[in-house]
Amino acid sequence: MTIEAALAPPTTNSGSTFPPLRRRMQESGLLERRYGYYAGMIGVNLLCIGAIAAAMVVIGPSWWQLLLALPAAIFTGRTAFVGHDSGHQQIARSHRVNKLIGLIHGNMLMGMSYGWWNNKHNRHHANPNHGEKDPDVQSGALVWSKEQAGERLGGGAMNWLARHQAYLFFPMLLLEGFNLKVSSIRAMRDRSPSERIVEGTLLAVHLAGYVTFLLLVMSPLQALVFALVHNMLFGLHLGMAFAPNHKGMPAPQPGQRWDHLHRQVLTSRNVRGGVLTDWFLGGLNYQIEHHLFPSMPRANLGKAVPIVRDYCKEIGVPYVDASIVGSYREALRHLHEVGEPLRLDL
Repeated sequence: MTIEAALAPPTTNSGSTFPPLRRRMQESGLLERRYGYYAGMIGVNLLCIGAIAAAMVVIGPSWWQLLLALPAAIFTGRTAFVGHDSGHQQIARSHRVNKLIGLIHGNMLMGMSYGWWNNKHNRHHANPNHGEKDPDVQSGALVWSKEQAGERLGGGAMNWLARHQAYLFFPMLLLEGFNLKVSSIRAMRDRSPSERIVEGTLLAVHLAGYVTFLLLVMSPLQALVFALVHNMLFGLHLGMAFAPNHKGMPAPQPGQRWDHLHRQVLTSRNVRGGVLTDWFLGGLNYQIEHHLFPSMPRANLGKAVPIVRDYCKEIGVPYVDASIVGSYREALRHLHEVGEPLRLDL
């Protein structure tokens, strides 16, 4: 049986299949908060960022600073994962505490609007892979369906991008760090006055602090190059963490209604690996479990895999996982296939 046939979505909705799985997860204790884990993880991440900054001060105005752009990008990515978890209320029971953590890690440390991104990401979770409701698969620089590709017939720069998007995907991720910052600033127009003041102030603090620090420890040209490399590597890292999770997986067709479990499991793909994979992908490699239980602490997602996988087997729902290389291969194959109408139009 082909992967496409195995993943064929159900033609009818026979009622919710999620409550029995949720009861099993509650009994397992994996939905409980992990305060010690998050306190330690956040503390270590901040110490590492501080150590990188200290090393930059010691090195001084030298092109050797560029070597530190890589660890800086990686730990900026770790900061993004903390913001992600706070947005899902994984860290604390209090919504206010989670929001505060998100604002500090998103707006102040990364220069990305926590409120804007959290709203966008929650809409993705509600309707993953839905062409009209999921902002992550709406037409933009890339197209995610043949229908979207069909809208770009006739030539032009966007047509060219879509035709070659499988080859351009990873190079384009180098721009994602800048895209997040620009989108965050543009999103301030749509925030409430109080949110605009709080988030805008924190974004300004980040920008002023980032630029000032770089200019204090290196020459203006070195600072510019470091900022470019740092943000390019950060965008690549973050994109590589999010890219394997849904691309190439099924999407609900018009008029088709899936319950929560089918909607989250059928549209998601896990990435197999070990401790290093878990660390590099920020636990997002357990995408099925994360989508089923978004408030589950990241450290518990791997432990939830056997429970979810066995339950899916019981009720006959395909549970898909792949190696990290295989997941990227599937995502790129999908991007190549949806651009086919444009290549045939040449």
